[in-house]
Amino acid sequence: MKKVRIHHFAEMKSRGEKITMLTAYDYPTAQAFDAAGVDMLLVGDSLGDNILGYDSTVPLTLDEMIPFARAVSRAANRAFVVADLPFGSYEVSPEQAVESSIRMMKLSGANAIKFEGGRRIARQVKAVTDAGIPFCGHLGFTPQSENALGGRRIQGRGEAAYEEMLADALALQEAGAFAVVLEMVVAPIAKRLSEALDIPTIGIGAGSDTDGQVLVWLDAMGVGDWHPSFSKQFASVGEAMKNGAAAYVSEVKSTEFPDATHTFDE
Repeated sequence: MKKVRIHHFAEMKSRGEKITMLTAYDYPTAQAFDAAGVDMLLVGDSLGDNILGYDSTVPLTLDEMIPFARAVSRAANRAFVVADLPFGSYEVSPEQAVESSIRMMKLSGANAIKFEGGRRIARQVKAVTDAGIPFCGHLGFTPQSENALGGRRIQGRGEAAYEEMLADALALQEAGAFAVVLEMVVAPIAKRLSEALDIPTIGIGAGSDTDGQVLVWLDAMGVGDWHPSFSKQFASVGEAMKNGAAAYVSEVKSTEFPDATHTFDE
């Protein structure tokens, strides 16, 4: 089983092969996705609201992220692991971004770092890549900036918006990013950006013409009561878990479990 590396993504874009990415936050989930052939695993700051119960990604800290990224990295024999830097761990200066990135890489074993923004954080990206750390960008709807964006709003509408987004994407590419996530970007604009960039684009709610796709795994596998409209449900894991837990409760209450098969006599 050959480990996926950065150059493989460039090769996939060149030959038109779609890149697959899913979030993962723990060892067994990452192990399953790795075995399924997912190319990239993202330990996203979506950990904050999806796993830790925060009302957004903003409260999440670097100290909270690292153990989850370490667990995913341990499980990824083939998949390339990208770890987010949370809000507040890179914005202050290039030096802060490099320090946080090094800490994440050393303590988690991730293969690359991701954080949000375009031209405003280009100096940070350049400093990180100059330090020898692979970097993945993130444009469009950027959850850490949800308050400044006025909520979860679709991005990229209008020619002026495209020009702004293109300038941001080119700045990331010039700074050394190997790929960029495009979140909730209107499909025609995402297609134009994908065609304009040399590096791969990974879409989430950005149509089918990006170079790859990423979803939050809980949305994709049917865990939870709400899922964004752009996410397809590929399994019903949440329903299976509830049914299984209900069966367990029923059998314990009725003393059906444990039976002789699940008991040690001597």
